[in-house]
Amino acid sequence: MRRFSAVAVQTAPLQADDVPEVGHRRPPLPHGRPRRARDLLSRVNAVAVLLVLVDSATLAAVCLDRGIGWTWSGAIAATVLTIRATWRVYRRRLWLSWLQDLPRSAASTALAFALLTGIGLISSAPADEVVAVQWAMITFALVIEPTRWCVFAFGRWCRRRFDRCDRTIIVGAGEVGVNLAKTMLEHPQFGLRPVAFADSGPDPDRHHPGLEVVDGDLADAIIRLRAGTVVLAFSHTRDSPLVEAAITAHRLGCSTLVVPRMYELHPDGPGIERLRSYPLMRLGTAPTSRPTWWIKRAADLLLAAVALVVLAPVIGLCALAVLVESGRPLFFRQVRVGMDDRTFVLYKIRSVRQSGEDDSQVKWSVEGDSRVGPVGRFLRRTSLDELPQLWNVLRGDMCVVGPRPERPGFVREFSAIHELYWARHRVPTGLTGLAQVHGLRGDTSIADRSRYDNYYIANWSLWLDLRILLMTAGELCCRRNR
Repeated sequence: MRRFSAVAVQTAPLQADDVPEVGHRRPPLPHGRPRRARDLLSRVNAVAVLLVLVDSATLAAVCLDRGIGWTWSGAIAATVLTIRATWRVYRRRLWLSWLQDLPRSAASTALAFALLTGIGLISSAPADEVVAVQWAMITFALVIEPTRWCVFAFGRWCRRRFDRCDRTIIVGAGEVGVNLAKTMLEHPQFGLRPVAFADSGPDPDRHHPGLEVVDGDLADAIIRLRAGTVVLAFSHTRDSPLVEAAITAHRLGCSTLVVPRMYELHPDGPGIERLRSYPLMRLGTAPTSRPTWWIKRAADLLLAAVALVVLAPVIGLCALAVLVESGRPLFFRQVRVGMDDRTFVLYKIRSVRQSGEDDSQVKWSVEGDSRVGPVGRFLRRTSLDELPQLWNVLRGDMCVVGPRPERPGFVREFSAIHELYWARHRVPTGLTGLAQVHGLRGDTSIADRSRYDNYYIANWSLWLDLRILLMTAGELCCRRNR
């Protein structure tokens, strides 16, 4: 019987000599895979780009025709394009249906019309300018919809004529999976071309001799077959390997579509695609591939740089206290595992007295350790010992918010014991995180931490990061969850 696996589980005894040397890049952990380097063009959705271009060209034409000045033209373009992008008018899609998308497009244009009118009234702009802007928006609405119809028709034609389709692996070789493959082959206008099945169950070769049956690691198959989409159909395996398959596809930059349970009764809605009569849920893209991630990175750099400058006297006083209590070294360096299982050197103010043997890589906690003096206990209780990690943020090893980094030996151990612990490494680690603000630090449940970290990755947004920062500040001030 054929079986697939998203990852291969290997366990290794926890040994101190397993720790890599400082500065050495450790090979990927058992569950890890290096991020796939895809061509730039394969990331570009041609229909979405055309929709942006025709909107921009139409706006420029109507503003020029109405004699609208540069200030108002810029305001119109920024407002319309931002609202339509927010309303996902420029999203990737399987079903290139102008009629299906008409309500969304019309509603976004109407909202832009109302917002621009409000701006004109609030700013006390001349009445003739406001009227010109309103007529420009009306003209845009009348011109853009026929143009969008042409773009969708052109997109469907290109998919059929030039095979502009994503190479697709179907996880699930049962009746639903085989029918999906048939539908993709018979209707290339949906933009999916099946290249392989991955699953146990009926042999699909008798249905489609041209499709490969993956009999091994899904990650390797995605890379080898240059697949851009993974479809999770009803599988003969239990749910856990399917979750691992979805995370593997997500981690390698693939679009991931899922056939929902009771799909015959599943209504259309946000995040739902249609492949003929089959509804497919589109899972969100990896956080690190979104434009807002660059905003997060810029904010991290700014916050870490400012915090290091402002808190430099505090770090100096803490280091002086360590020097008085137990001498040198003042700072503690430890190898941790970050994004994509890459290791880095984490910096902290030393809170444990030096002894003959460094057991920091194999000893889980120093709670109650006699080597921790009064200064060390104070630093750990107030989290001041973690301030040097701001340098790790500046270097790009970490983010301000993210899953907490762990030591390599414990990562191996926890990955073998706790389901989906390995999936935490899809994003950079952080100084604070969702698990930490819910009291999961120190000697607490690893399974709970893993669930919180994977929830954070699945639901990441700038607003969620801001919430975690506010909760962290509240916890530090009020000493909650400790």
